[in-house]
This record gives sequence, structure tokens and C-alpha cells, in this order.
Amino acid sequence: MASPDRTAVAPTPPRTPRAPRTTPSARVPWRAVREWYERELGWPTAPACEGPVELLTGLCFDVLVLPADAGDAVLDRVSHTGPVAVHGPTMYFLVAPGGAEELPGLLDWWDWGGVPLELTALGAGGRMAAPVPAALGGRDSPEVATWVRPPNPERGTSGALPSLGLRCGEGARGAHGLPDGAGKDGFRGDADAPDLVRLVSAAATECHRARLLRCVRRDADGRTQPLAFSYASRTVAGTRPRSLTS
Repeated sequence: MASPDRTAVAPTPPRTPRAPRTTPSARVPWRAVREWYERELGWPTAPACEGPVELLTGLCFDVLVLPADAGDAVLDRVSHTGPVAVHGPTMYFLVAPGGAEELPGLLDWWDWGGVPLELTALGAGGRMAAPVPAALGGRDSPEVATWVRPPNPERGTSGALPSLGLRCGEGARGAHGLPDGAGKDGFRGDADAPDLVRLVSAAATECHRARLLRCVRRDADGRTQPLAFSYASRTVAGTRPRSLTS
């Protein structure tokens, strides 16, 4: 009969506690970020305590919100926009105050009404994560919002935000709900100001395109079905019959 194994087993040494992981958000100097926005741009922020900073929308600017893949395509097509930020899978295009209220009417005008686009807007009472300026450590990280096209404190933003006219929401309305005196593209006023109408058109088209591409990629069987673009996107692409655009 074999004797039992009496080999001594060394005790397991105690595990050294790991130091808590420091996330990029925890390393950001949020107080300096808050002071930069309030001092350099005059933009109100929240909350007043320490921690990640948010920008209040509807006061100095409104925001168009769309998926980042669609936003990248918009940036390739539209060279003249206001400031643009990205936070993870979402991109934010700053527009003039009142632009959020104009979005539903513009989408209807471009024949996008009722189409699920993942294109929304933030206006009065809204908030967006404050992008970390490059000078304060802002980097291309999904953990914090960063600027793709940053604002220029020296020039300000009052004349650099996409709008329908001199100021969104002012003036009498024409047949399509656009300000009287607007050109056929819906724009009037400062020739250097970006055009909200064309920006919304490009954003809607690229949101729709990105959504269709995501649907195709999710098709596990490799089968796809024809998905037609709206007349609006065909107009932008130059494939809509001329008789329907006159």
C-alpha cells in the first residue's frame, strides 16, 4: 500500500493590490478646460463642480448630431463648416442658435421627412461634452470629446456658424418656411458664413448612405436588396431627373 504524498505545498504569496487605472478622462485638467471655454470663447459651461465639462447649447450655438462615419463623409464633401467635434461614435457640427428648430423643416424641404436618419439636433436646454482643446491635452481618444475643426478664439464664432441668414429664426418666411430674400439654396446674408441648408442636405444624405452601408454589412447571408435613395439625395448626387428639379 502506497504511503500518502506528504510533499509540502508552499503558501501562495499575498497578491499586491493593483493601482486603479487612470482613464484619459481622469487625467484631463477639467478646471483649465472650463476656464478656456469661458475666458477664450465666452461659452457657458456646466456643472460648476470638478469633473468632465459640458457646454450649454442654445445660447451661443446649436448642434447637429450624427454618426461619426456619416460625419466624416460630410467633412470630405463640405469644406466650409463651423466648428466640428467628435466623441466616440458621434460627431457634432456647431450651427447658429436656432438651427436646431430649423432642422425638421429643412429635412421636410429636402424630402427627407419620415426617413430614419440618425440625424438630430441640440438646442435650448441641451448639453454636449466639452471637447478638450489640443493645448490642454486633447487627443484622438474615444474617452473624451475632441475637436476635428476647432473654433478660433481670435475670430470668434458669431459669423462662422452655419445659418439660414444673418441669424436663424429672424425675418418673414417664404413658401418653404425659409426666410424671405433667401436664395434658391435658402441662404442669404454674410457671404463668408457657412450655409445651414446645404450642410443639412449633405448630413442627411450621408446619414442615409451610412445607414444603408451598415445594413449591407450586417447581412449575414450576403444577400442584399435594392435600397433607393430619396429624391433629395439623388439631387445632391446629380442623378435626379432634371424635370423634377426645376
